Amino acid sequence: MIENELREVATRIKALREISGMSEEQVAEKTEVSLREYQELENGEKDFSFTFIYKVANTFGVEMKDLLAGTSPMLSLYTITRKNNGLPITRRTGFTYNNLAPSFKNKIAEPFRVTIPFSEQSPVFSKHKGQEIDIVINGRLEIQVGDSVEVLEEGDTIYYNSSHPHAMRALDGKDCEIYAIVLKSEDAEEIDEFQVEIPRKFGKKKKLRSVADDFISCELDEDGLLSKISFKNEDRFNFGFDVVDKLAGKCPNKTAMMWVGNDKISHKFTFADMKKYSAMTANYFESLGIGKGDRVMLVLKRHYQFWFSIIALHKIGAIVIPATNQLVEHDFAYRYKAAGVKAIVCTSDGDTSYHAESATKDFPDIIKILVGAKRENWHDFNSEMLLHSDVYNRKADTPCGNDNMLMLFTSGTTGYPCIATHSYTYPLGHYVTAKYWHNVNPDGLHF
Repeated sequence: MIENELREVATRIKALREISGMSEEQVAEKTEVSLREYQELENGEKDFSFTFIYKVANTFGVEMKDLLAGTSPMLSLYTITRKNNGLPITRRTGFTYNNLAPSFKNKIAEPFRVTIPFSEQSPVFSKHKGQEIDIVINGRLEIQVGDSVEVLEEGDTIYYNSSHPHAMRALDGKDCEIYAIVLKSEDAEEIDEFQVEIPRKFGKKKKLRSVADDFISCELDEDGLLSKISFKNEDRFNFGFDVVDKLAGKCPNKTAMMWVGNDKISHKFTFADMKKYSAMTANYFESLGIGKGDRVMLVLKRHYQFWFSIIALHKIGAIVIPATNQLVEHDFAYRYKAAGVKAIVCTSDGDTSYHAESATKDFPDIIKILVGAKRENWHDFNSEMLLHSDVYNRKADTPCGNDNMLMLFTSGTTGYPCIATHSYTYPLGHYVTAKYWHNVNPDGLHF
């Protein structure tokens, strides 16, 4: 609500309390808020939730419209609410509720048009005595009632006992709109809303099948803990195509990465973005002469271009050599020789690129690509990459399975660093790390 409306509603609540002869403590108890919170609400210092307004209306025996609009519902035959109209009500943060029959008195149901925002956060569960009908107008909705989870498409309807905890969330990175019809009961004032972690069953329907299921099979014990894991089809697994691009097809608008630069400005990349920019980067690298089997160093700190580059190199079949920006000239020279480096993609921050360039005096054919600035003798990643096609398809000979994908240099604390080589099955091995150690879930933000 805007400030003037907030204070008008607060004034009406205070007047009703004083007419009833109830104390602030009594109303706070009946509306199940603390005394301090009630005082803030009655003074117009805090916005009202649907739950609070609902309980206040029941406490004083008035209609919700009495509180929100200052007039009592007068119609008893019928009422019409035109398109895009309705009485706005704040119920949950981010949700938009519009009551579609605010002028009808003695209603046995409360009809709402609700906009459910897409969110990465855990959904809010609520329960209230009575029953509810939800009809999806547009978008896709996942709803959990008790222990059951359903995915509703546009035009689908669900009718359920709303005294059981229930929660809903929009899917596919888009908001969802529904009609929600709340059918009252004699004890309808008993409404509760609470934040909980998503139960294990939320999102486990076949409709939400993971892209990992084509390559990994897990068995859980009676406590839901991992008891066995096995792999399949790993001989054709390529992370760039089988994870990133498949997720781009399955949920293109879903957030893949949130990145914040030194300027404190955040950048959001969806899975569609990751597919697009990794494809552009792959085409860019190939235009510079980087191909299957070539060894490419990535010295990119935490720049978002690191993820564009490593996925692109997976798709090309080039071997990635991630390295720290703390290397100096002799470190680069050793790695260039030991790994047979074909190209380097380097940060422009600090002196790192100068050390990397100085080390190329004995390796003049190394392709040098700079991220974040323009510099003589270096290709400019930021401007040149954007000139290339955003389509890059899998080839018949695209590396996968046991083909080499990564070369990591050891720390070298007891001698010269050694090379540890990993195949394209390496990400499959870290499925357990992600799911059962890091506890990554499909709707969380991991990094």
